[in-house]
Amino acid sequence: MSASTPSLLQAAREAAAHQHYPQGALYMVATPIGNLADIGLRALQVLSLVDTVACEDTRHTASLLQGYGLHKPLLALHEHNEAEAAQTVLQRLREGQRVAYVSDAGTPGVSDPGARLVAAVNAAGLRSVPVPGASSITALLSVAGHSGWDGRFVFAGFLSSKAAERQREVRELGEDPRACVLLEAPHRIEALAKELATLGARRLTVGRELTKQFEEVAQLAAEDFAAWLQTGAHRTRGEFVLMVHPLAPEEAADGTMDAATSRTLDLLLAELPLKTAVRLCAEITGQPRNALYDAALARRQVSE
Repeated sequence: MSASTPSLLQAAREAAAHQHYPQGALYMVATPIGNLADIGLRALQVLSLVDTVACEDTRHTASLLQGYGLHKPLLALHEHNEAEAAQTVLQRLREGQRVAYVSDAGTPGVSDPGARLVAAVNAAGLRSVPVPGASSITALLSVAGHSGWDGRFVFAGFLSSKAAERQREVRELGEDPRACVLLEAPHRIEALAKELATLGARRLTVGRELTKQFEEVAQLAAEDFAAWLQTGAHRTRGEFVLMVHPLAPEEAADGTMDAATSRTLDLLLAELPLKTAVRLCAEITGQPRNALYDAALARRQVSE
């Protein structure tokens, strides 16, 4: 991209220079998630204006800026030094400097220390300015193509690194009728795939290495994801974003319960009033009462 850098920066100035860029403000700048061509013109204009760029990895960010013909002082701000580095950012903002923060890829403040930095800036009464751009989350949602989906989704990000906690989170995810978006790193993707298999036939859209040269998007049943990963060594490499599809209305009404819960509910309904059966089933199984109530109503309607 360097051969066209002067014209690119000129285009950024022509397109975005008319906007006001206050001093003493933190600019949360979205950067590409893999493809350098996905940079926004306003992001380029902001990066050319700021006095400092705070970032997770200075080597990565220096290479990114160089790709656009930019050279800026860099300040490392990551999970190991965020408290100290945030104070440095605050001091520079109070001096009237413009400071940009970028993550290693995509929109900052989602799965990086940026959220705590913004919290510190806000608490100090200073200004934070969003500069939108590439996002693996919305990129995947745009190609998920679930018919009847109303656009609502839950963003779960990275699930717990502890196996028992992660398994609990997957169970809760399976009980939620809404779409859910997950992120995962290559060294943990196989473990996650085994746990997602408990969701059975529920649909997944999997995005691997989105926007990069070997980008891959696949749609399959959750129970087939682990086998899909094993069809080629490359499949376990790269960064992943996954959408667990929403339940169809009839599936949500049935609660997607495991066999033991379903059997318990049926036995209780055969002997007790509906509300009592649901309350006892929730206490016995730990399943959410609302989902059990909907499932019980559906069973009663079928039997009548």
